[in-house]
Amino acid sequence: MDTISELEARLAIATESLQKADERATAGRLALEVMHEIRGPLEALGNLIYLTERNADNPPEVGKYMELADEQMALVNQIANQTLAFARSSQSPHPIDLVGIAEAALRIHQTTIAAKKVHLVKDMPDGLVATVCTGQILQVMSNVIVNALDALPVDGTLSLRMRKRDNEVQFVIADNGHGIPKEHTLEIFKPFFTTKEGTGTGLGLALSKNIVDRHKGKIRVRSSIRPGKSGTTFKISLPA
Repeated sequence: MDTISELEARLAIATESLQKADERATAGRLALEVMHEIRGPLEALGNLIYLTERNADNPPEVGKYMELADEQMALVNQIANQTLAFARSSQSPHPIDLVGIAEAALRIHQTTIAAKKVHLVKDMPDGLVATVCTGQILQVMSNVIVNALDALPVDGTLSLRMRKRDNEVQFVIADNGHGIPKEHTLEIFKPFFTTKEGTGTGLGLALSKNIVDRHKGKIRVRSSIRPGKSGTTFKISLPA
């Protein structure tokens, strides 16, 4: 029979494997959204090339189309550079502006945000740097955002706020969804606990807490189910 220490070791290995699998899934969703985001500029470039060829004997028109093409290329390069920055620093701690990670997390769920007509309220000043494993913190932010989106009705509001407080960066994600009953708020960070019947695995927030703990940070939740004042707020604090 396994001892308690052996069982704990096996649980730690299983948790790490689940975390890596979830991180790969998050990276995959980001890649899909990046491809979707790049498709627009690429289609615009194709149209501009066509117009340039059709107006080859009209230098002013050609110049105008080339300026527009340069703008589209700059947009593609910006998206590609941001994505590469995450890939290069995803596994080892690296100083990075957390706003960029938050924007990437929003990009992952852009389709859902658009479909639900979610109102985004962002207050995230640049320059809030922390030394983190980028891919893991992206996973945390994505997990919290997807929970908020699941709780939100159509035309709901998702707020993201980031601040520097003493020696830490605080990232607050709030929604005006249906809220979490008080008896569940102490359970949501436990593995396999879920209120999403048939769809949730109960691992997202548990893995998120594990990642934040390993970064020597904290993740807290506050929620209300009061009619007209319902909603949930997550606060993630990371050393800076």
